[in-house]
Amino acid sequence: MSSLLHRAFLLPFLCFCLLDCRVRAKVELTMDESVEVYLSDSAEISCQYNFTDTGSKPSFVMVQWFVRGEGNISRKRIFYGDGSQQVVDEDTDYSGRIEVASDEQGTRLLIQDVQLSDEREFFCQVNGLVAGNAEGKTHLRVFAPPQAPVIEGVSSGISATNEMPSKVASCEVRNGFPKPNITWYRNKEPLASTPGQVNVLILVTRESSGFYSVQSTLEYKVAREDKDARFSCEVSFFMPRAIRTSESQSVNVTVHYPTTMVELWKESPQGLVKEGDTVELRCQGDGSPPPPFIFNRAQEPDVDLESRGDDLILPSVSRKDSGLYQCRPLDSEGQTDVKGEVQLTVHYLDAAVVVPKDSEVMQKGEDLTASCNALSSLKTSTVWYKDGRQVGHGNTLHLHDASYDASGEYVCEVTVPSLPDLHTSGSVHIIVQGGPQLVGVEQEVQLEEATGRMVNLSCEALGHPLPSISWNIVGSQNWYEVLSRANEHMTHSVVSVKVSSDISALCNASSNMGAQVKAFSIKAIPRVTTPAPFSPAEGSGVIIVVIILCLLLLAFLGSVIYFLHKKGKIPCGRSGKQEITKEKTTKDDIVVEMKTNAKTEEAVLLKAVNGDKKGPSDQEGGSGSDAERLVCQWIPTRRRLQTAVALVFRVNTCRSGTGSPPPPRRLPQGQDAQAP
Repeated sequence: MSSLLHRAFLLPFLCFCLLDCRVRAKVELTMDESVEVYLSDSAEISCQYNFTDTGSKPSFVMVQWFVRGEGNISRKRIFYGDGSQQVVDEDTDYSGRIEVASDEQGTRLLIQDVQLSDEREFFCQVNGLVAGNAEGKTHLRVFAPPQAPVIEGVSSGISATNEMPSKVASCEVRNGFPKPNITWYRNKEPLASTPGQVNVLILVTRESSGFYSVQSTLEYKVAREDKDARFSCEVSFFMPRAIRTSESQSVNVTVHYPTTMVELWKESPQGLVKEGDTVELRCQGDGSPPPPFIFNRAQEPDVDLESRGDDLILPSVSRKDSGLYQCRPLDSEGQTDVKGEVQLTVHYLDAAVVVPKDSEVMQKGEDLTASCNALSSLKTSTVWYKDGRQVGHGNTLHLHDASYDASGEYVCEVTVPSLPDLHTSGSVHIIVQGGPQLVGVEQEVQLEEATGRMVNLSCEALGHPLPSISWNIVGSQNWYEVLSRANEHMTHSVVSVKVSSDISALCNASSNMGAQVKAFSIKAIPRVTTPAPFSPAEGSGVIIVVIILCLLLLAFLGSVIYFLHKKGKIPCGRSGKQEITKEKTTKDDIVVEMKTNAKTEEAVLLKAVNGDKKGPSDQEGGSGSDAERLVCQWIPTRRRLQTAVALVFRVNTCRSGTGSPPPPRRLPQGQDAQAP
């Protein structure tokens, strides 16, 4: 009973002591208001404490860590410890993920692999018993950057005539923490919500993983000025000690608006248009999308022309296609002033009209005026031609004092200088009528020609109708016509006459319009033959040249035979050699022998060279054939031939001097020539 009273007394006393100490002791505790950390990183929360109003540091200090529970109503301890033990509470979200380090200045809570659920308040409680106690808290903030924003514009066009804002684009950002924000931009300028002009609809989704996904829809009242506008969205999100942004790509939306202006022009051909061209007219307006167009002519506004989209094709146009063309868009909603216009002018050039027409007959010496005109929408130029040669310029051609040369076809060519593809032509055939007119100024032609020669006489006459030509020739029966031709206004005749005596010839040109005569007088000249003069010096010179050439040929043949003899190709008997040695070697003897026996010796030499075969008796060693004997006789004469050539040159020199030596005597056969 006494012990119970003691305990009952002790408990209030301790409480009193504690209350008294709390009043007197004080604990100062310092913690950060918040700590920011990336998802999956490690977080450190510091708790610094200090005891005041005490004489010494308390011997017993207990530290406990708590975390705010879900719903922010209750809290749960996750750690406690004193100087003797450190205990992490089990069965909590932080079992195995936290560590606590303590020293004299305080304690630090280290959280590993921070999760999104760790974003909450952490409490630090310090109890020093009689020294006092205190408690502080820190809010742990966890950050996870979201994915890049994705923007998507509407695929269909938006009409500018809508009275209320229309959906333009949507922007979505996923898996961010904390919740990201989205801002819209038009051409880099931010868009704020404006009633009747800009509406922004935001949808925030909390994923099962704890991340936030935000989807924003932009509704905008478009105008025709927005056809080229670029829309984009920007996402801003919080990060440790910073705010970051990420911008999406820009999109353009199709804006539909009615046509308010139309233009019509000629696409082809370039330049002026002529009859026969294919014309293409093109119409274009400022509406979106481009509307189809209706084409018509201003002269016939109720008649629609067949077109293809914004093109009007006019094939092979003519002058009747000229006029004012119009095009109107189908989306003009009855606005008659929304149209395009272009003036089309089709140029033309009619066929040339020539007066007189086709052909005209006029008398020689008369004047004639011809005209050529062609109706055209442009200024024309006219040129006259005859036989490919320009004979006039302008619409009128004047012929004065017409001659037969004026007859023929005259062609007028009409062109348009500003449009060279336009051209036409016409012609007129002029016939100059009159009596015959002989070509040539002489009415009488006088000639001289040798007897026996053939002479050609030519006669040419002009006129219409075409004259005929006849010949009357006196003094020769041997004549005939070698040429007779005619064209539309000229006759030409040529006769060939043999001159045997004086001749008189008349060319008669006649037609039903008259006649004209041209006379030819040929005087015959007898032929005289004169023999050509003969010059002895020239004759002898020719003879000497021939002799020299023959001697040179014989000398060459002798050298060949001598060479063959030395080689043993031509054997010679002893008797033959004796005959050769007995002959005299005078120069005169050589000359006489050359002249008398040249043919025979040359034949012998040629026969030997040609290789005539020997007879059986010759092969056995007899005196040899006659040809061999002659050849053997000619072998030693090689030197004599050279001497003879020199003698002939000396004789020629003497003949070319003042005196001429007497001609050489022809000796009887078998006698020797004597020196002079």
